[in-house]
Amino acid sequence: MDRISSSTLLPEAFSSTRDDLTEQLTIIWEQIKAPLIVPLLRIAVFLCLLMLILLFIERVYMGIVITLVKFFGRKPEKKYKWESLKDDIELGNSSYPMVLVQIPMYNEKEVYQLSIGAACGLSWPTDRIIVQVLDDSTDPIIKNLVSMECQRWASKGINIKYEIRDNRNGYKAGALKEGLKHSYVKQCDYVAIFDADFQPEPDFLWRTIPFLVHNPELGLVQARWEFVNADECLMTRMQEMSLDYHFTVEQEVGSSTYAFFGFNGTAGIWRIAAIEEAGGWKDRTTVEDMDLAVRASLKGWKFLYLSALKVKNELPSTFKAYRYQQHRWSCGPANLFKKMFMEIIRNRKVSLWKKIHVIYSFFFVRKVVAHIVTFVFYCVVLPATVLVPEVEVPKWGAVYIPSIITLLNAVGTPRSLHLIIFWILFENVMSLHRTKATFIGLLEAGRVNEWIVTEKLGDILKLKSAIKAFKKPRFRLGDRLHLLELATGAYLFFCGCYDTAFGKNHYFLYLFIQAFAFFIMGFGYAGTFVPNS
Repeated sequence: MDRISSSTLLPEAFSSTRDDLTEQLTIIWEQIKAPLIVPLLRIAVFLCLLMLILLFIERVYMGIVITLVKFFGRKPEKKYKWESLKDDIELGNSSYPMVLVQIPMYNEKEVYQLSIGAACGLSWPTDRIIVQVLDDSTDPIIKNLVSMECQRWASKGINIKYEIRDNRNGYKAGALKEGLKHSYVKQCDYVAIFDADFQPEPDFLWRTIPFLVHNPELGLVQARWEFVNADECLMTRMQEMSLDYHFTVEQEVGSSTYAFFGFNGTAGIWRIAAIEEAGGWKDRTTVEDMDLAVRASLKGWKFLYLSALKVKNELPSTFKAYRYQQHRWSCGPANLFKKMFMEIIRNRKVSLWKKIHVIYSFFFVRKVVAHIVTFVFYCVVLPATVLVPEVEVPKWGAVYIPSIITLLNAVGTPRSLHLIIFWILFENVMSLHRTKATFIGLLEAGRVNEWIVTEKLGDILKLKSAIKAFKKPRFRLGDRLHLLELATGAYLFFCGCYDTAFGKNHYFLYLFIQAFAFFIMGFGYAGTFVPNS
């Protein structure tokens, strides 16, 4: 009898305790909600809507400018003088400028042959070009392979230099800086830079150098990136959509209006005098390319973007590689903004409007606001209003303006418009890492100078799709499980359940779908879905 009574009373005791705990938490929530949570959430909604409006104005402005540029056909040849370089019978090849081609690399086993081969295949008088391979590899086997590849091209008559360092100080910026110190570089007028996975077409120099020769105010000519593996999986298609907007709109608008945009770090050709006047390469941030571009622009140099000139390259095809890349691309600009803000303000060589463009448009809105508002508003504040119905988000802020911004962002890749829902979900997930990296850059916290080279696969891509169907994925807890995504997904899922049961905001469908996207990325399956077209 005692046994029966004890087994009956024990669950009742647990149930009573659970009910009491739930009741206590409910009372505490109700007590702090009105005086604390509601005012703070209203302030957060106001700030997010303000940032959303700033981003909306920026997107509409760039949309208008790019429309006018395309409508009036403002081609680079109309804005800047361009004439093909011709042979001089008396001077011979010496009439052509001396060109240096730099290829920085680090343990690039899969792509070193592609980049070196493409650089050595550039069409230009052979005695007026130097190919410089800057190898910071730490793997002795890869180092030997790269060295042998350089020797192979040298035996064919190519003027190629294989340069190594005994350290990796400054990473890519340090390698490029050391590369320019060699005595044979003093005779060069221009330097073209290609990362290890970039493959320029043979006529690259013939299409870019005439702009620099005939327009002494130009310091940089930048080509567009073309992605060889955009169709590999859904993740690479999403990356293509994001980057195509950058190339189709942001860089085109910057080139057409202020003759300024951020150097992409590769697929561009610099006037060496512009690099020297700007103070050379600096390794104070992880965006040495943007750093140099801003400093050169403040010295009065102009930049030209050629959208018709495309250079093939590779997108990160694993979520891990993409996360590291986005951390660097988000942390670096924010950190550079902090370091250069007063330098830009005090500069006297450029106009006030250009300063405003660089500080407000280029840095503040695109590199700070865009990342923060995407995550904080759509993944934190908006879901929180489900739990606090006293705070409402106007429909124009929750639906209309975000929809317009999304459509303006998607114009760069018309072929992927049918994937726009996936792109929205993907960008919201990645905004978590971009926001985190932005704050690390602004506060100069722990990972501010973290530099991890993006993994490239090269020719492996051709085999990867063939064996993907037969290869069973291996689940490694440490590699595949991402706690930040899972925690955010759980938060969104909880808000969705609450909205379904008690809410009135009717965001439950968005919350569940976005939570699912966070769970997919959290479990490391971002790159496993291949689009049909």
